[in-house]
This record gives sequence, structure tokens and C-alpha cells, in this order.
Amino acid sequence: MHKTGLLGLCVPVWNSVRMASSGMNRRDPLANKVALVTASTDGIGFAIARRLAQDGAHVVVSSRKQQNVDQAVSTLQGEGLSVTGTVCHVGKAEDRERLVATAVKLHGGIDILVSNAAVNPFFGSLMDITEEVWDKLWMDKEKEERMKETLQIRRLGEPEDCAGIVSFLCSEDASYITGETVVVGGGTPSRL
Repeated sequence: MHKTGLLGLCVPVWNSVRMASSGMNRRDPLANKVALVTASTDGIGFAIARRLAQDGAHVVVSSRKQQNVDQAVSTLQGEGLSVTGTVCHVGKAEDRERLVATAVKLHGGIDILVSNAAVNPFFGSLMDITEEVWDKLWMDKEKEERMKETLQIRRLGEPEDCAGIVSFLCSEDASYITGETVVVGGGTPSRL
């Protein structure tokens, strides 16, 4: 009888902890925040933009191509999310200024900046680039399988695997985290 009584007390506490840690009780941890995400119309950037918006932020997406911006905005707004977008090539100062100005004009400021834009892994003339480098990230199944073997989780990451940690780091839940490196790498050893 004593164990049942103790267990009876522990179950509600455990359920409360589980719900809090899973976010089940928390709605919109980024409510009324404005997030600007560069290179956010595909892949990791798109997944991050979607997650930030799902968590309540007003998100400004960007890409070098207007058609990509239009497609991403349409998709995310179609999901009922607060998203706008503009063209931005982060290598051009005037585009960066327009991106910031868009966020400020529409939302009054920026609370979150995710600098997601990547660089090409090749230096030199595009005429000298190999097909392998041109295609970038796992077109060769043999290389993909070898890479999976090095990962403790035994799978390659998906864009959504990055989105959750970004949203967490942008939230008040991470307010006491500073100066840390968080590796989203499937258990691969990192040397930072």
C-alpha cells in the first residue's frame, strides 16, 4: 500500500516533467518575436524558418531568386504561418540592407537572426569544378553508406534535425546558455 501511495505521487510529477520537457504545455515559445533567416527557401534554412514560425515567430525568409522566395512564402503561409520574404544575396551589401529594412518595416525590428547562407566548397573557375563537387551532399550511395557507418545514430541528418535546436536556442528556455557550441552531428566526433 505504501508503494502504491508513493507511486501515485510520482506519476503526476513525472508526467508534468515529461510534458514540460517535450514542450507539450508550452505554446508559441517565440510568440511576437521577429526572425530573419538567410538562405531559407530550401533545405536546412527552410526547415528552420518553418520551425521558428510554428513556434510563434514572424519569419522573413530570403533567397537569391524571387521564385524561390515566392514558393517558400506560399508554402508556409498555406500552413497558416506568419511568413514574408524578399530576395537577398548575402554577398551583396544592398541586398542585406533591403532584407533588414523589410523586417524592420513589416515588424518593427529583428529579434532573431539566423545566418544560414552557405558558401560553395570550391575555389576557382566554375569551368574547373568536378561533377562531384558540383553535386555536393550524398549522390554516391557508397559514400553515403560509409558516412553512415561513422555516425553513432547510423543515418544522415535531415534539415528538420537542425530546426529544433535553433528554435530552442532562440527561446527563453535557452536564456542561460551562452558561449557554447552545440553540434547537430548524429554523434559524430567533433573537434572544435
